[in-house]
Amino acid sequence: MRCQSLIVAWVLVLSTMALGGPVSADEPAKEAETAKEIKDKDYEMFKLFVDSFEQIDRNYVKEVDRRELMEAAIQGMLRKLDPYSNYISPENLRAFSDSVEQQFGGIGIQVTLDPTTHRLTVAAPLPGAPAQKAGVRPGDIITDIETESTENFDIEDAVKLLRGQPGEPVKIKVLHRGETEPVEVTIVRDIIRVATVRGMSYKEDGSWSYFVDEEHKIAYLHLTTFSRNSYEELKETMETLSEAGIKGLILDLRFNPGGLLSVATEISDMFVEEGKIVSTKGRNTQEQVFSAKKQGTYSDFPMVILVNRYSASASEIVSACLQDHKRALIIGERTWGKGSVQNVINLDYDDSALKLTTASYHRPSGKNIHRFPGAKEEDEWGVMPDENYKIRLGDREIGNLHSHLAERELFKPSDGEDKDEEPKETFADRQLEAAVAYLAAKIDGVEPPNPTKPAKEEGDNDEVAKQDDAKVPETKEDPKPEPESKPE
Repeated sequence: MRCQSLIVAWVLVLSTMALGGPVSADEPAKEAETAKEIKDKDYEMFKLFVDSFEQIDRNYVKEVDRRELMEAAIQGMLRKLDPYSNYISPENLRAFSDSVEQQFGGIGIQVTLDPTTHRLTVAAPLPGAPAQKAGVRPGDIITDIETESTENFDIEDAVKLLRGQPGEPVKIKVLHRGETEPVEVTIVRDIIRVATVRGMSYKEDGSWSYFVDEEHKIAYLHLTTFSRNSYEELKETMETLSEAGIKGLILDLRFNPGGLLSVATEISDMFVEEGKIVSTKGRNTQEQVFSAKKQGTYSDFPMVILVNRYSASASEIVSACLQDHKRALIIGERTWGKGSVQNVINLDYDDSALKLTTASYHRPSGKNIHRFPGAKEEDEWGVMPDENYKIRLGDREIGNLHSHLAERELFKPSDGEDKDEEPKETFADRQLEAAVAYLAAKIDGVEPPNPTKPAKEEGDNDEVAKQDDAKVPETKEDPKPEPESKPE
């Protein structure tokens, strides 16, 4: 009886899908007959699904959760489409929204697990956040959250307890470096907005220092993702740099996995005066063309965009647009190759959603960006660096670069506690150095130098690396390496 009820429900859905509205009396009989055939075939397919579902539910050796079965079926359908379409369960929808908005209720610290002790450790408090105001310091060990010990915690366990409704207090115990007893701190949660536009280094007051070359007034901006607030952040920063007399700009999109299409077009428009930014086209939608407008454009200084193999999606929209319009020089490595657009479709049944590929996007020149399964190194995909400016890093060097950027973007106010620590070895960022040299030459009116071809690293295999680059991941959308710390 339950099986019949499910089939009846699907029949109602199919009636809407197949007919799409009343059929007028004067329509050709053949068209009506075709619609009926389609409806009958769809009915048979859904009957097969319902029969299978009921057989598993009734006869599998162990009892199974019906919702888990349904979610598995949905996930199975989406896996047949592409690596970027997926089902977002009610449990994961909030975390997904937080990643898009880059804001949440929390206390404002970046936490990590100490590699030696495996204890939950504060990498850095976010400037001006509740945790910093409450006296939490870099290097503090969080021994307890509320009444629960963190001894066997992983980062996700801490996330669940530290995040919550703004205005609600949370009690934590922290062990400051050099002390033997932890102290209890009560922190009132607030809306934490994670900045996506970052500079070269933090100043003592928690603001960013942006100029990588003060003499030539070359500014450096690292955009970590294209979230809801990224355009406004970048616009505000550019106004500050304009007042400071900027003469050259480096926009770092390395490790940037993408984000919102609308934000990518707004940021592109900030630097291009006219012409096509990007176009999108889907099966059920007309082609949509995004065009630049002159008002508010920053076009009076040279630009470089840094990219690498983990720059994807919205990062590729911006870099391709500025490259095609000859507005910026692209330095680094070939990008990831993701030329598809996903829409988040909320499902009526509950608080879940589908993230579904609904369109492809195309760069102004018409060149292909998307890396299809089986794509080869010589095929056209991704965004290539400009001639003479391909600086490919080996696996070890790119890992060191990621760690270097993560470490540089931690806010560590001087409190005298680090004075006995040995200084860390300085990382030589060859891609950034090439960008500074190019812009300095352009500003000085001389011929820019060609970067020296990098020496091959010991242990790196270029052929293996090329083969790895040509593979599309089967399930993972975000190409960025796992973060070493996470904001709470």
